[in-house]
This record gives sequence, C-alpha cells and structure tokens, in this order.
Amino acid sequence: MILVVGGAGYIGSHLVKELVEKEDVVVLDNLSTGHREAVDKRAIFVKGDLGNEEDLYMVFRSYPIKAVMHFAAYSLVGESVTDPLKYYENNVASTLTLLKVMMKFKVKNFIFSSTAATYGIPDVEFIDEQSKTAPINPYGQSKLMVEQMLADFSTSYGLNYVVLRYFNAAGAYESAAIGESHDPETHLIPIILQQLLGEREKISVFGSDYDTEDGTCIRDYIHVTDLAQAHILALEALLSGKKSTETYNLGNGLGYSVKEVIETCERVTGIKANVEMADRRSGDPARLVASSHKIFTELGWKAERNLEQIIADAWRWHQNPLY
Repeated sequence: MILVVGGAGYIGSHLVKELVEKEDVVVLDNLSTGHREAVDKRAIFVKGDLGNEEDLYMVFRSYPIKAVMHFAAYSLVGESVTDPLKYYENNVASTLTLLKVMMKFKVKNFIFSSTAATYGIPDVEFIDEQSKTAPINPYGQSKLMVEQMLADFSTSYGLNYVVLRYFNAAGAYESAAIGESHDPETHLIPIILQQLLGEREKISVFGSDYDTEDGTCIRDYIHVTDLAQAHILALEALLSGKKSTETYNLGNGLGYSVKEVIETCERVTGIKANVEMADRRSGDPARLVASSHKIFTELGWKAERNLEQIIADAWRWHQNPLY
C-alpha cells in the first residue's frame, strides 16, 4: 500500500487518480488547502496532520505501507516571505516528523514533491539537475532543506528516495472530474481563465521589458497528469530497486511567455482577455525553463501534453468546477 500525504491537494489528487489503477492507496490530508471531493473513491482517506505523530502512527499501524509520496507542503512564495514560520514548521519540521515515523516502521521508500524554486534565479538557458541551488524565498529554501534531510537519512538510515523538482504545474484531469482550485489563486493559467469567465476584472502582466522575444517572462508549464505519471515511474523505479537517491527535473523543456499563454487561452476559449500591463515584480527572472533530459534517459519520461491541451483541460474544469 502507498501512503500519499497531501493527496487531497491539486497535484496529489491527480497522482492518486492515476496511482489507484496500479496500487492500493491511503491518503492522509488535513484538508487545510485540499478538497475531500478531489480524492478518488478507490483510495482510503484519513483526515490527519503531517506533523501529528499520533495521526502518523495510526496510519502506519493500520496499513502495510511500503512507500510514502509527499505532497503536503505549503507553496505560496509570497506568503512564505511574510510568514516563514508557517513554512519551516510545516514543510520542514512536519516532514521530519514523517521521516522519523517512517524509520520507526522501517518504511524506506520516499517520493518527494520538490520545486524549481530551489534554483532561485539561474543564469543558464535550460536548468538541469546540476544547476546551482540558491533559493531566494523561504518556500524554496524549505524544500531544499528537506532534500538535504533525505540525503542524510539515506546515508545514515538507508532511506531510498526520489526528489522531483517541477516547474509550473497546470491543467486538469481530462474528464474534468478534478482540477485546480486554490484560495487564493496565484497561478497564471487559472487566473486568465477566471478572467475570461468574468470572475476577475482584469489580468495583470508584470513586466513587458524583459530580454525575451515579446518582453514578458517565459516559464515552463507542465500538465498535472504528466507530473502524476512521472511520480508513478519514480515509484516503480524505487520499488524495483533501480533507483535509490535521485533528483529529477520535470518540465516540458520549451517555455512559453506570459503573452503566449494569454493568447493560447483566448484561442482555446474564443474569448478576448482584458489585459493590463504592470510593473515588474521583484525577483522575477526573465526565463525559467527545465531540462528534463535526465529523467527521460533514466526512466523514459517526457511531457506528452502541450500548452494548448493544458489550457483546454483546465478550461473544461473551470467552466464547471466540482469543488
């Protein structure tokens, strides 16, 4: 049985929907940001907290857990700057509690949902796993601290793990059964779609004078289902003994500008966006694009869905969100 911590959240729930086709799954989530309705009915759901040892002991005593997949981090960059305590307490200290309980029950396989924010502001065109890690906010720093803990636990206690650093998750399940629902919403594609649905007055584009083809920032967008499939490949590699301590980037390797994303949303929906140009935001690099060559070479994974499909799937969800 696989324990998915944070399995009621956006990315976790998409992983669970794919994983239940292959494994028995138990989800632990405190529903602080996740949605009970998003959890596939074939999975066992336990309401509990990552940082509560009693909740964790109950799960590990009740179910034969053979691997843990961790999605239960707070992930708002701005909030991490204004409230770092929240991020270090949940993302770092609570993860340490989880690892301690795993060691107690001799569960040695761990998949960690990490982030491109560990790289900070890189000075390379394509970011690979050897690129320098230099987070510029507590969110990225908290993820990097956990990555270091995993390496130390591997050396001392034999933990087997895969770290997946992904870029901008987007889209929704193809059937529109589950999708992206954050409060507040900070991600570009849902913000655009909400404006096109009349739920927002305008879309603010922060900066039009970057050193890019159209002057707006370029980011790497990856379909949430592609992300889920990468997690499953990583899990299979761990369980088969092929990989023990690996870090992989997950991205499409292309990159799209803010203007390109808005134009694609307009094309998919047939609705014109109300766009306002605004000043740059501090700390926004011009270009963040992943190289995912390593995971393609070692596990055979690559992003299959392009920007248009990401937006089309997201649009189906946003027209009739179920939670």
